[in-house]
Amino acid sequence: MSLNNSQYDTLMRQYNARQFHNHRIQQERIARVYASAPRLEEIDREISSGSVACVRQLLDSEDDTALARHRKTLAALQQEKISILKDLGYPDDYLEPVYTCPDCKDTGFINGHRCHCFVQASIDLIYTQSNIKNILEHENFSQFSFDYYSREHKNPSTGLTAYETAKKAVADCRTFIENFDRTFENLFFYGETGVGKTFLSNCVARELLDQGHSVIYFTAFQLFEIFEKNTFQKDSKAAASQQSIFDCDLLIIDDLGTELANAFTTSQLFLCLNERMLRQKSTLISTNLGMDELAAVYSERTCSRIFSCYTMIKLFGDDIRIKKKLEQPCIH
Repeated sequence: MSLNNSQYDTLMRQYNARQFHNHRIQQERIARVYASAPRLEEIDREISSGSVACVRQLLDSEDDTALARHRKTLAALQQEKISILKDLGYPDDYLEPVYTCPDCKDTGFINGHRCHCFVQASIDLIYTQSNIKNILEHENFSQFSFDYYSREHKNPSTGLTAYETAKKAVADCRTFIENFDRTFENLFFYGETGVGKTFLSNCVARELLDQGHSVIYFTAFQLFEIFEKNTFQKDSKAAASQQSIFDCDLLIIDDLGTELANAFTTSQLFLCLNERMLRQKSTLISTNLGMDELAAVYSERTCSRIFSCYTMIKLFGDDIRIKKKLEQPCIH
């Protein structure tokens, strides 16, 4: 699982806060119980002082019976402690340290390896930072329907129907996901408005996020706004966002071509795509532009990068958004 330094620091701050919170709970429990049964405080002091005295005795003498006597005394004190807690209505371990994750004791690591709770926290964090957390609850492969694609309407250049084209697109995306950790690949979705490009992008995002990969989604307008703020306003938040754009496992640029294209956006797009290629970080682009329109709007070197280094996936058919809207019952 890939985490940048900022994400890792964020998680560790969460673990530190968790440790502080749970320690406070333990201290409040101790104070509450000591107030109800002062004998418990005496027992804890006796256990602590007795342990220290036993260690000193073992170091200063060769009395083999010291440890046995200490264990017997300790067992009696522990039994008395449990009995008092029971009388107060508390469980045996009520005064023990409190852990959200007992496996790693809220450190995030077990024997130098990330605990399962750290892995899940990482997934939760990158989901939150992906910009599409709520959308992915209803835009994923389990919700993807081929019923909106025509089985008669064919693409003259491929001979495939809209339905067959969508089937192939989904299969290509699943292959991309399956090989994500083994091969470097990029995806380029194009086609008319409403044919499912953004939905399919979100399906890919959901699968990779669930696997613990960092995925960031931006519309083209949002992406270039960040580049603009970082370049001309020296905005610190934009600078951090731009670093994440370069570092994340998958960057999704949606609706490329809807931004106001100019020399700046063209140069920044090339910089972004080229930087991610140098870092072997995958990018998914969706656009309503055709190949000729793309070449007319962006520089030759940018289009060359896309045409040579991206898997091109064209979707076509009726506007699914309109179809879904027509399916909704009328409310009078």
